[in-house]
Amino acid sequence: MTCRSVLRSLVCGAAVLLAASAGAQTALDDVLAKKTITIAIPTDFPPYGFVGTDLQPQGLDIDMAKLIAARLGVKAELVPVTSANRVAYLQTKKADLVISTLGRNAEREKVIDFTVAYSPFFQAVFGPKTIAVKTPADLAGKTVAVTRGAMEDLELGKIAPAGLDVKRFEDNNGTVAAYVSGQVQLMATGASVAGNVMARNPQLGTEFKLLLKDSPNFIGVAKGEDKLRLKVNDIIAEAKKSGELDKMAVKWLGRPAGELP
Repeated sequence: MTCRSVLRSLVCGAAVLLAASAGAQTALDDVLAKKTITIAIPTDFPPYGFVGTDLQPQGLDIDMAKLIAARLGVKAELVPVTSANRVAYLQTKKADLVISTLGRNAEREKVIDFTVAYSPFFQAVFGPKTIAVKTPADLAGKTVAVTRGAMEDLELGKIAPAGLDVKRFEDNNGTVAAYVSGQVQLMATGASVAGNVMARNPQLGTEFKLLLKDSPNFIGVAKGEDKLRLKVNDIIAEAKKSGELDKMAVKWLGRPAGELP
């Protein structure tokens, strides 16, 4: 092969690679062209996503999905998913984004990409508005239900003051039942469990009291779709600056979004 042939092959090869790279990032262009963005959301995980009395999905993740669609100037097509199939929806292009309490870890990063964080996911102490708890010291003299060996049990143990009466139960159902029935004054649990209690027992006036551990949620994007990912990052940054993320978190979680990675 002559030098000219080699050079021609290298040039052609580079052109093919560039075309393939450019063609790979079509998600944002496709969304804007069809004026619809398909977003996978949860419908069984309050307060992030659940079905309301009007049989329509609602929750923090649904509000976030609608905000992104509005900022893009397109219609939001919401697709219910489960924890087991949400990543597959991105991989098979059944969804452009996954907004479903998705945590970021090394294993998932091998198959999908992530935006910056948009909301907190946390373990905390919850209780009625009639009981004031602002600091760990305020827990002294109170009774708290917690699931034995759970993350919140471990985190509560780190800050528990003398005089705190911790009632441990074997599962979340036992913890919730003890709180709802009035056997204990407070409960230490995850945001999703607490959200379900709030939704089903509004008469209790349950609210966020004290943070135990924070684990933020991220939006999933198909691998290599950097144009869409960066655009969503811009939208999240604007919402964070304007205070919309904090308002959303207060509405559904009872606390601001705070600092997010």
